[in-house]
Amino acid sequence: MVSNNLQLVEIDCNNITDWDTFHDEFYQVFGFPEYYGRNMDAWIDCMSYLSDSDAQMTTIHCEEGSVITLKLKDVKTFKTRCPEQYDAIIECSAFVNWRLIDDGYSPVLALSFNG
Repeated sequence: MVSNNLQLVEIDCNNITDWDTFHDEFYQVFGFPEYYGRNMDAWIDCMSYLSDSDAQMTTIHCEEGSVITLKLKDVKTFKTRCPEQYDAIIECSAFVNWRLIDDGYSPVLALSFNG
């Protein structure tokens, strides 16, 4: 589910059971390009372009200076079932923001979950 007014993107963590399904979920929800590398470096690259629609790395975008919030649905069971993928979302989201800030841009990602 995507809400344009709130810049909220819901990730159904029940769809994630391993690395393949992790990348399937984000590929589908964010509309990553066909050449998406299905690894965390490629995930970081795609998510780093959320405020640059011209890059065509995602089909979801925000304006420069805006933030997209990832709402992680059913994160408690996901954290237990897939601890590596859970940690990767947190660490790599933070890295996306760090990379952008380091390059003089605004951060683009926030996380929302009850876990």
